[in-house]
Parts: sequence; C-alpha cells; structure tokens
Amino acid sequence: MATNSKKAIKISKKHLLGIQDLSISDVNYILSEAKQFIELNRSKSKKLDLLKGKTQINLFFEPSTRTQSSFELAGKRLGADVMSMNIINSAIKKGETLIDTAMTLNAMHPDIIVVRHQDSGACNLLSQKVNCAVLNAGDGRREHPTQALLDALTIIDRKKKIQGLKIAICGDILHSRVARSNIYLLNMLGAEINIIAPSNLMPKDIQKFGVNIFSDMKKGLKDCDIVMMLRLQSERMTSSFLSSNREYYEYYGLTPEKLENAKQDVLIMHPGPMNRGIEIDTNLADDINKSVIKEQVELGVAVRMACLKIFCE
Repeated sequence: MATNSKKAIKISKKHLLGIQDLSISDVNYILSEAKQFIELNRSKSKKLDLLKGKTQINLFFEPSTRTQSSFELAGKRLGADVMSMNIINSAIKKGETLIDTAMTLNAMHPDIIVVRHQDSGACNLLSQKVNCAVLNAGDGRREHPTQALLDALTIIDRKKKIQGLKIAICGDILHSRVARSNIYLLNMLGAEINIIAPSNLMPKDIQKFGVNIFSDMKKGLKDCDIVMMLRLQSERMTSSFLSSNREYYEYYGLTPEKLENAKQDVLIMHPGPMNRGIEIDTNLADDINKSVIKEQVELGVAVRMACLKIFCE
C-alpha cells in the first residue's frame, strides 16, 4: 500500500504532456508508484491524505466518461480538493480564450490542472501560462499519456512483462492519440508493434514510428500476445473515411475467426468507449479469459493517482 514515505527518485519533468517527453526512468517510476495503489483501490478503506491541502482542477473541453471520472476519483482518494469545471456553463462558451482561462485559473493558485482539449498542443500552451503542473488527459490527435501508461500497467499486471511481446494496434490509427502514445511507450519498453488499418486511416508518416505495417488484419494478428483495438474517431473525420460500418467490421472488426491468428493466450484491450459490432465482437469484448478492458478501467485510477502524486510533489 502506498505511504507517505519520501522517494529519493524524482520525475524529470514539471508537466505530463506526452510520453515522448518522458525518459525510461520516468516511466518506470510512474508505473512503480501506480502498482502501490492497485491494492489500495481494492481495499475497503481507499482514502489517503497524500495530497491533503492540494487543489486539483479538471478542465475538460471534450466529452469524457472514463478519463474524467478516473482523474476525479484519483484526486479524491489522495485527499486533494478536486474541482471539475463545467465547460458548458463557463466563460469559455462566451468566447474566452484558452490563455485567458489559464490565467484565470492560475490566479486561484491550483497545484495541478488536468486538461483535455480538442486541439493538439493545447496542453503545452496552457502549461506555459500557469505556475502549477499540467497533466495532459488527451489533446487532439497528439497524445493521451495516461491511457498509454495504464495500458502498459495492465499488460504488465497480466503478462508480467512488455519486453519481447508482440502487440497489435488495430483501427483508426490516423485520428488516434491513444495509438500514438502507445506506440511511443511500447517501443520504449521493448515490444514489437504491428499496426493494422486501412490505408486511409493510416498516418502518411507511419514508417518513422518503428512499427510493422499491415492492411490485412489476419496477417497483422499473426502470433500476437496483445490485440489493442481502437475506437473509430468519427468526430475527427472531416470527410467520409468508411463506406459502411458493416464493411469496416468485416475487414477490421475483431472477430473470433480473425483472433485465431493470434496466440492462444492473447489478451484483448480497448480504450473505450467501444462500438460493439463495428470495432469488436461483443462476445470477445466480454470474454473473461481474454478481455482485460475492465482491468484497464480499474488500473487507470491507480495510474492517475500515481501521476497526481508525483507531479504534485
């Protein structure tokens, strides 16, 4: 169980803006801290006072269920005073800029701000205008660092390692910040990564990411230890990328038949929310032997507790 003991090691960054900014030591430190919170979250008494007297502001410009509730719960379990701003009723809807919002919040002397924004780089901009730490909860197509960290923790919890595993990431790679953060992190931790997507949902510069590229899902899933499905980011699609949901499911939806190409003990992951019957077969999503989607949600709280604790220090 996590305690108040001081750590000799410190994080190398003031903010958590992306996986690309972190060193392998930073990543191992965050994951090590997160492991300590797993059992705490499963116990009857879940409250600590590690962040007592600290103020956390959640600033979500995009809809969120898992990430926002996870960060809010994480802060409260650590004893922080947590304020989640209602964007719909805020001055932002009256035309206030992100910079003005940042300066307003900064005047309230928060200790940490958790930000989700539809524009890539928005979290970086905000971090330059405030005195406290900023945690990126997803910015445009760029990055979603805590999702990648919780995915890594989930894999380690079940497989005991990441080094040497073959991991397939399948779906809307082009619009996915989850895919980018996971590619950065899993590469750093020594996995072999297969990227599977139709050509129009694949970034043009995908070769520079150091991954194996497949348009045929069955070939891409061959001997994989982990299959990570992605949500179709329809809200980011500026034109018609799909002829139909039925056709997408036929070629890129995860089905029992396609999954037979992976290893027998393969694990299935999805960041949520899922489009059942389009991205993934509903029985596979609920398969207690293969699906770790619920574990991802559970361990997400532990990872976000670790990030709040570390970056508030």
